[in-house]
Amino acid sequence: MAEKIALTGNEAGALAFKHINPDVVGVYPITPQTELMHDVAKYVHDGDMDTELVTVESEHSAMSVCVGSSAGGARTMTATCGQGLALMWEIIYIASSYRLPIVMPVVNRALSAPINIHCDHSDSMGARDSGWIQLFCEDSQEIYDNMIMAIKIAENKDVLLPVMVCFDGFIISHTMQVLEVLDRETVSKFIGEYKPAYSVLDLDKPITVGGLDLPPFYFEHKRQQVEGMKKAEEVIDKVTKEYGELTGRNYGFYNGHQLEDAEIALVAMGSAAGTAKAAVDIARENGIKVGLMEPRVFRPFPEEKFASALENAKLTCVFDRSISFGNKGPLAIEIKSMAYDYELDVPIVNAIYGLGGRDITVEDFTGHINKLAEICKSGDIEHEPAYIGLRE
Repeated sequence: MAEKIALTGNEAGALAFKHINPDVVGVYPITPQTELMHDVAKYVHDGDMDTELVTVESEHSAMSVCVGSSAGGARTMTATCGQGLALMWEIIYIASSYRLPIVMPVVNRALSAPINIHCDHSDSMGARDSGWIQLFCEDSQEIYDNMIMAIKIAENKDVLLPVMVCFDGFIISHTMQVLEVLDRETVSKFIGEYKPAYSVLDLDKPITVGGLDLPPFYFEHKRQQVEGMKKAEEVIDKVTKEYGELTGRNYGFYNGHQLEDAEIALVAMGSAAGTAKAAVDIARENGIKVGLMEPRVFRPFPEEKFASALENAKLTCVFDRSISFGNKGPLAIEIKSMAYDYELDVPIVNAIYGLGGRDITVEDFTGHINKLAEICKSGDIEHEPAYIGLRE
């Protein structure tokens, strides 16, 4: 049923591909995602996957293959990151607008220029309004688990939206960790057989895909996507509970650490959350009541659940690994909007870290926690973001 093995994040993602065994995978390599697709290609070559592997000349083409495949009724997956996601830009909007349940790991990489192949969240954050569900992972275990759950979420008849499973390039993609994996039969039973509601290849029930959508109908189609995202929150909750019953690994919309009585709440996604947890524990030993909320689901943005997690804090600091230029970090913007809607009487400050792969250490977090403790006492709130680890 289950076994413990050591895998890098990319290997964990590739093993999830193998266990899901999609009908079609559109492939184009880009660092640091390349090894993931190399492993998938090897599985297909060795006969371990009954999958049509389509190699193409660009990421734009890879997502175009996925759109055609999924519209034809095939369970479809791909992977990308950074510049590759940017090159897909036109087609990722098409995929979500056509309600195609494609699953795509995004191995987070900074967008150029200057050229940088290391991690930040500017790629997936740039796509946050593209109509894709977005799940974020802290480690290899979450990559494997989220990808399996993503299939069941995306293909739910009330959702029918594509899903990005995001994890930090090199930091997680190339780091080896111990995780527990299922066997292929168990995964296959959990996700079930894909039964598409529509297919362009069904000659008895012809449909139009790619038609012109002018003002009389376009607005209504966008509103339908809104409903799909709203339903996704319910489906994510249901699927994660089912997966928890299967594996004993229980995921919520966020992971909380020392949050129940926290006067200072940190918010951080991805691999940095693990570092933040260590810093929180050190700060607790020094008498600072601090906790961490680690969002796992970013789209749909579960406002009510995040508001409930942060409502008792006296100060919240949101850590962003990307910038919305001319404003703050995108996660901070979303948290501030949520706090306003739910009338949270808590100051919210922002910290930018880790752009282009810059390390953030336990010491960085503990140092900033000490500054937050001083802000809590003085009430002197900084509205400009702090830049963690920036050389002066």
